[in-house]
Amino acid sequence: MAIYKVTVATGDMVEAGTNNSISITLVGSYGESRQTTVPFLFQPGKERSLSVHCGQDLGPIVLIRLHKWRLFLEDAWFCKDVRVTAPNGTLYRFPCYQWLEGVTTVEVREGSGKKLVDDKLQILKEHRSRELAARQEAYRWKNFAQGWPRCLSVDSIFELDSNVQFSRIRATNFTGFLIFQGASHFLSGFLLRRTSWNSLDEMRTIFSRTQGRDIG
Repeated sequence: MAIYKVTVATGDMVEAGTNNSISITLVGSYGESRQTTVPFLFQPGKERSLSVHCGQDLGPIVLIRLHKWRLFLEDAWFCKDVRVTAPNGTLYRFPCYQWLEGVTTVEVREGSGKKLVDDKLQILKEHRSRELAARQEAYRWKNFAQGWPRCLSVDSIFELDSNVQFSRIRATNFTGFLIFQGASHFLSGFLLRRTSWNSLDEMRTIFSRTQGRDIG
């Protein structure tokens, strides 16, 4: 019996957690584990640990599969990373940093950088081929108009995978920053000014105050 300690980390952004069911499969060079359910609720910024019991040593862990399915309502999950500690103490890291939506299975390779020629195992070669085919399908190009640069072959950004869209979180942060900047300029007298500037030094004073608040 080989016991692997698995730690699953959820991203710290708003709505990163999920109430949907998540399970994991460990894939090693000697075999793979059974699909094991992670018996916890996933909350933003939190880590959850569990033990995966295997009938034999799996060898070096080269791949993990994250399985997500909904019980009632869809609830997307943002997985930050997964760490696997083997019985001999070896730590394997699997950076994920992506949303899992709907009923899906996502394969994540071990985090050490490798080239195509480094993939000795057939399962890794097949994974790389599937990943390449998926990217080619997702990022197809079309001609917008004669003489114009090519663009993605989609009619709307909502056709793109959520992992490549400009997220609501980033959009909200960007909008908030603009509001803050506008308020700073208004309070420092830059906007709605009814008189001319008296000198360049006066303008420098206004801008230095605003920049000082931005930096702080």
